[in-house]
Amino acid sequence: MTIRSDRWIRKMSTEHGMIEPFEPGQVRDGVISYGVSSFGYDIRVAPEFKVFTNVHNVVVDPKAFDDRSFVDVHEESCTIPPNSFALARTVEYFRVPRDTLVLCVGKSTYARCGIIVNVTPLEPSWEGFLTLEISNTTPLPARIYANEGIAQLLFFQGDEEPEVAYADRKGKYQSQTGVTLPKL
Repeated sequence: MTIRSDRWIRKMSTEHGMIEPFEPGQVRDGVISYGVSSFGYDIRVAPEFKVFTNVHNVVVDPKAFDDRSFVDVHEESCTIPPNSFALARTVEYFRVPRDTLVLCVGKSTYARCGIIVNVTPLEPSWEGFLTLEISNTTPLPARIYANEGIAQLLFFQGDEEPEVAYADRKGKYQSQTGVTLPKL
């Protein structure tokens, strides 16, 4: 397995549509950075958030998820309550190559503020907008800025393609378009 560099990310995105829209450099002036880095790609969060709320006092159940657990926010920034979280999606749409696994890690700017970004791996042949879970671990409200960097993706190319990839299994999150809630 090989971690792929900026050159590979640029080639796969410009020639094969791996990331759209694609930023070939790193944008930093006045924003939390996004775009290509040395060995990864800093993704942006879209202005579409689902902020967790306990107003309806429902049980959080991944097998029978009640969407009343969230309040929709469509703004250029989102405030996450203390010790709570929000779901969001990326600005970018992804098409993961069949021989590649993508891992997501949080950006240090947010991590230094007690904000954790959790994303499961992007499996070989998966495509769609990535749903992000953004946790505020602090006892204070935390602000997230839309259309700016939120996390970094790392691309690992395998020595061979998997026998069965995500698209072959007809994965339940294939081609997701918005903030996608849990599915069974």
